[in-house]
Formats: sequence, C-alpha cells, structure tokens
Amino acid sequence: MNSADDPRDGSGVDAAGVSELQALAVELRRMNGEINRLVHSFAHSQGLHATDVQALGAILDADVPLTPGRLREHLGLTSGAVTACLDRLERAGHIRRARESSDRRVVHLYYESGAKAAARSFFMPLAEAAAGARSTSEPQELEAALRFLGRMNDELARMQVPRR
Repeated sequence: MNSADDPRDGSGVDAAGVSELQALAVELRRMNGEINRLVHSFAHSQGLHATDVQALGAILDADVPLTPGRLREHLGLTSGAVTACLDRLERAGHIRRARESSDRRVVHLYYESGAKAAARSFFMPLAEAAAGARSTSEPQELEAALRFLGRMNDELARMQVPRR
C-alpha cells in the first residue's frame, strides 16, 4: 500500500479511529463546557474566580494536605497568583492555612467543613446528573468509563503546558 492509499492521518489511527477520536473530543468538550458553566456560576455566587474553584477542587481531592507550593505546581500559576487565590479563599471561609509540622515554614491547606457543605449543595445537580447517567448504564460500561477517564487524566497530567 502506498502512502496515498493509507487511510491513517499520520498519527497511526485509521479513518474509523479518527472519527471515534473526533466524536470523543466533541463529547469531552461538551462535558467540560457544562462543568465549566457550573464552576463559573459557583465562583460568581461565592465572589471567587474560576481558578479559585479549581484550587478548592485540588485541595479537596488531595490524598494528603496540600502546601501552597504543590497547589502552585498543580494549577500552573505563579507564587503570587496562588497567594492571592488562597487569600480570597480564606477570606471567603472556604479554606484555612495551618502550620502543623515542626518546620513552621510548612503551611498545609484545609477545606473548611462548612464550605464543603455549601459546595456540595451547589453541585448537587452535577451529582444527580452523574447518578442519572449511571442508572442507565451497565456496570461494565461504568467500569470502562472510569478506566478510560483515569488514563485520560494521567495523559493530561503528563502534558507540558506552556507557561504564560
């Protein structure tokens, strides 16, 4: 087969695979847009920036308490931008900073329980939408979706994002 007859686009994916990837990209963008709509609405209702809500998610999802430095790396922001974000979140009652270790320079970030309840209430429609989609899916579909999304997030985390 010569290159003119090759149905792949140069990425090693054939025409059917390209179509699947395009459909997947459309659905991921749609979902991202809908989630961003909710995030921006929550941010506005709390007097926060959308980046502040990203920071809250990172603090909430962390296996161990984050430090401002680890949050900076996660969000890809400057130290000054992270400090301003944390100041807004602390003033709004969403987080607290604590110096707990023997090294008083180390600051850990905690999501305040009252703020968690407010966020949980606001994002309940998202949880209900997920429950609705799950209720019409077979268990193996959910397992496959979770595996795929985990791998997708791992790939995205490895991507180098240009600094502004």
